[in-house]
Amino acid sequence: MAGNNNSCEKILKTVRELNSEIDLTSREISVILAAGHGKRIKSETPKMLHKIWGVPTVLRVANIVAEGLDNPNEIIVVGMKGDEVAGEIGERPQTTFVYQQEQKGTGHALQVAFEAFKGKEYKGSIYVFPGDMGLVTTEAVRKFKEEFESSDFDMMVLTALYRGKAENNYYGRVIRVPGEDGQSGEDNGKVIKVMEYKDILSLKDDYEINFHDRRYRFTREELLNIEEFNGGVYAFKGDKLNEYIGKLTADNIQGEFYLTDLISIFNRYGLSVGASSTRDHTVVLAFNIKSVLKDMEAIARNRVYDKLKNIITIEDRDDFFIADEVVKSILDLDRKEGTLDIVIGKGVYLCKGATLNKGVRIKKNSILDGNIELGRNVTIGENVSLSTYPQQTMKLGPESEIFKGDIVKGNVLIGEKCRIESSVHITGSDNSPTRIGNRVTVKGTSYIFGSLIEDDVRIEHSIIKNKRVEKLFKKDGSVRPVRYYLPQPEGIDSITGL
Repeated sequence: MAGNNNSCEKILKTVRELNSEIDLTSREISVILAAGHGKRIKSETPKMLHKIWGVPTVLRVANIVAEGLDNPNEIIVVGMKGDEVAGEIGERPQTTFVYQQEQKGTGHALQVAFEAFKGKEYKGSIYVFPGDMGLVTTEAVRKFKEEFESSDFDMMVLTALYRGKAENNYYGRVIRVPGEDGQSGEDNGKVIKVMEYKDILSLKDDYEINFHDRRYRFTREELLNIEEFNGGVYAFKGDKLNEYIGKLTADNIQGEFYLTDLISIFNRYGLSVGASSTRDHTVVLAFNIKSVLKDMEAIARNRVYDKLKNIITIEDRDDFFIADEVVKSILDLDRKEGTLDIVIGKGVYLCKGATLNKGVRIKKNSILDGNIELGRNVTIGENVSLSTYPQQTMKLGPESEIFKGDIVKGNVLIGEKCRIESSVHITGSDNSPTRIGNRVTVKGTSYIFGSLIEDDVRIEHSIIKNKRVEKLFKKDGSVRPVRYYLPQPEGIDSITGL
């Protein structure tokens, strides 16, 4: 019990430290539901911190929603390990976190979100998004907002059509007024309610429901075969939501407060409920298990491939990673330059911060992780690792080449037309940067740290640490190479024969 109390205090402390004031005069505010346990994903990592295309899903959703609504005003509901979830998002303007200590359903989470209003009335639009909907796009959010704002609905739900077999559809079904009998009049097609999959399975008889003084009956099979499903995204007029959210009950097979029950409640009290259906069902996909998360990652990869496939060469569409920021920079470069001739090999991993250029070729299984700028026609060989800490920058000059298996780390500048051949390790720190001039060759089993190498120098089988290597000429006018340079050994007393 003490452990739970300590965890709760830790979460509340983190939340208080990161909270910033939301703007209650703003026209809209979003609520991100990120309190789910994620028990079925079977991981110590909180569900909301599992990554889709290199970004924790809750951070991806929060960023996309803020961009799509063109408003940073967000309430983020966290739960178990909420300090980790909130910490990943960090302190942001007009963003506040609330802690749902006991998870009692999505409706309860939205009730908890109202704590952020501190008893004050909010009359703007409230948009609700699941924190595990990691494939949602800016365009989908923007379109949903536009449809809600241009309508007279008090509530709107985002829906999509399920493309698989009915028995594999675990989403809540959207029940609409049927129009086959021709007697439903102006109610034809209106949203009656969303019924959860488990509640449909629990039915023993036909399901009857009253809507606008008419009774509608659905068989269990009819409900299961409804293709339109609830995407878990909602829009509300703030004053109406505030008035009726307290009427949610936990009268269902799960014993939870369903956010979807607000559809029935709004209908019951004469409010209007609409639905906006997205053609791209992938934008509303969420995950509870590892296999679905993997499927979503594949969809994200395909989206990136489709954006770049006619701009650069990606040798294996099923095995590469290019961070969103790098994708954007490539698209910008394409608009500026026209022809890029960039080649990305199988298994290449390009993290946030990497900057490519015309003619760059990165061969298979190489990793660029950090602020790394590649000049024109740079070639990165197979299994190369280039990396920096966040505050550092690495630059490789035009037409330079890094050979197979090399490691280059940290604060490093490499000039034009250099050849860093195989079995070389180059590092530079903030206090001891490495600067390599133009037309330099480093080969053999060599290590360079915190050094200055002048133009045209050739280094072979050497360890150069905190040194300046000057460009010296031999009598025949050629540049004197540096070979087999090894510093004096240290710690000899620790070494004895066996």
